[in-house]
Amino acid sequence: MRIGELAERAGTTTRTLRYYESRGLLTARRTEQGYRTYDEDDLRLLQQIRTLQDFGFELEETRPFVDCLRAGHPAGDACPASIAVYRRKVAELDGLIAQLQAVRAQMGAQLLRAEAELPHGPEPRCEMDMATDTEG
Repeated sequence: MRIGELAERAGTTTRTLRYYESRGLLTARRTEQGYRTYDEDDLRLLQQIRTLQDFGFELEETRPFVDCLRAGHPAGDACPASIAVYRRKVAELDGLIAQLQAVRAQMGAQLLRAEAELPHGPEPRCEMDMATDTEG
């Protein structure tokens, strides 16, 4: 298939495919006329790259998965290098989750402190609420 068809089937642009080619992630074969041609394996590589990028992987982090598929494995994560990237990304996520939990705990504590310092009695009303009450 030609580059336009591959881009359409992969849900991307020809510009992106040329960029992947320049980065060595996609290899085009050329016709006698110089047109790029691709096959179903190339589509599978692109689907792997896009899935990983949807997970938040940087483009270069997809390389071990692409290399694994090119080596003939049925899945891009069937190689030790791919599993190492997964482990690193899971560790990054764990770190981010821990940071968010710490921020959540601090914010919750601040909320409790702020609520405890509120004067007791009826909450102040907005002027707009008061205007609505007198109109009805």
